Amino acid sequence: MYYYRYENTEVNCCYKYLMFSYNIIFWLAGVAFIAAGFWAWSEKGVLLDLTKVTQLHGFDPVWLVLVVGGVTFILGFAGCVGALRENICLLKFFSGVIGFIFFLELTAAVLAVVFQSQVREWINEFFLANVKAYRDDIDLQNLIDSLQRMNHCCGAQEPSDWDLNVYFSCNETHRSRERCGVPFSCCISDPAREWTDHIYVKGCIAALEDWLPGNLYTVAIVFIVISVLQVQILNISVLILHLYSLGTGTSFQNVLNFKV
Repeated sequence: MYYYRYENTEVNCCYKYLMFSYNIIFWLAGVAFIAAGFWAWSEKGVLLDLTKVTQLHGFDPVWLVLVVGGVTFILGFAGCVGALRENICLLKFFSGVIGFIFFLELTAAVLAVVFQSQVREWINEFFLANVKAYRDDIDLQNLIDSLQRMNHCCGAQEPSDWDLNVYFSCNETHRSRERCGVPFSCCISDPAREWTDHIYVKGCIAALEDWLPGNLYTVAIVFIVISVLQVQILNISVLILHLYSLGTGTSFQNVLNFKV
């Protein structure tokens, strides 16, 4: 049995290790997201009783953390191993998924601009559905409270939206201590005073619409930075694949010839 190792490098080491450096960060971020998601579920007892996953009527933020972490972990792994081991299949998978995600982002941005009224209606329905499930999940509750405090808003369109929640409903048969009230995150200062002067009366959707024009440059810069990073990584992976296809060498590849 003879073992041959080619001396010529098929891909410049700079490209390979730059690709590896990008993806090791994504891989570690994916691990952190997944660990945080499972930790949050363990705190809520979901890991001990998986049926709780289907019992939540609103949006569980942990799902988003786990999905983002899972996708980031898989892409980071494929990019790292594909670059170091010069695995064409993994690099093609990595390039295809990155390109697909970039295409989805552009499509979502265009659709959001073209169908603004439909998007606004969908966001309103989504927010109201989670208002109803406010007390069902502690993570959802913290997310809504943070959103209302940061944007100085209350409810989707107005504070009366909280009447949809069973705990804050003004139903005469309702005996909750929070009856006809709103969460503390709606309060400006002292919640014991007149509500018209001391709770936020603007809806969160209107607050977000007011926030966006004043922070348009910030949003644009963030979107451009993310897009440039994705395109840069995609270009490097495509370049590595192209160099492989040229067959300029076969570094790190073993050719085994067997003699009987």
